[in-house]
Amino acid sequence: MLGVTERNASHAQVNRPLAGEFAGVLAGEDWHVALLQEAPPRWLRPLCRRCGAGGASALTSRNLGAVVRTWVAERNPDLTASNEGGSNQILVRAPWRLAGVRRLTLTHRPERRRLLWALLETGDGGALAVANMHLSTVPARAEREVVIAAERAVEWSAGAPLVFGGDLNLRPESSPATFAALERRFGLTPPTGPRAIDHMLMSGLELEERPRALPAARREVHDDDGLAIRLSDHAPVAARVRLASARSTGSTLLSPER
Repeated sequence: MLGVTERNASHAQVNRPLAGEFAGVLAGEDWHVALLQEAPPRWLRPLCRRCGAGGASALTSRNLGAVVRTWVAERNPDLTASNEGGSNQILVRAPWRLAGVRRLTLTHRPERRRLLWALLETGDGGALAVANMHLSTVPARAEREVVIAAERAVEWSAGAPLVFGGDLNLRPESSPATFAALERRFGLTPPTGPRAIDHMLMSGLELEERPRALPAARREVHDDDGLAIRLSDHAPVAARVRLASARSTGSTLLSPER
């Protein structure tokens, strides 16, 4: 029988699936493009339906034996934790639509890290490229991976404005040369903050609201006792941008690891 595994005066951790709650919170936010890292692959279609969005994904780590992993995760999420399997996902709401998707494996070991890239278009000719990734936890590896990802994302974008983000596992205060190179070589800026690891870097876009971490309450729901249940171990990062040639604005939401 599933139940609460941990609680304190304000929060509870429950041993049951939270896909419905996650989808409800994401659907209630104002965004046109959402980037998710290490979401269970099986969540993509339900999230798209709930959010009224199209979507694409790239499988990352621990997806061998997906049927068994899913069976266990549905019955005992605490037992499986991240071993359910992961994927990077891009969700897109109207007026945008997916016009092309590409994937690149950045490294296989110790965990598979992948770049998910998508070209988005509107009916009136607007174009936007989006790159989403979750990089290695060792900074030296992440620094190599992010440059490879940026080179390929810029190449694939072929001059289209680019949103380049995800859980980079890199802090600007610890890796200043890497962020300087991303800006100098590819025009990708600004980082979320000096100590942040989740970023939405951009090129070719007019920034109306710079990337910022959202308050904890924006990633929480409440149980019957009024205790908060946190749906992600990372704070979502949001930004508002405008295409240089567009009159209307759009919001881009980065919702990091579940």
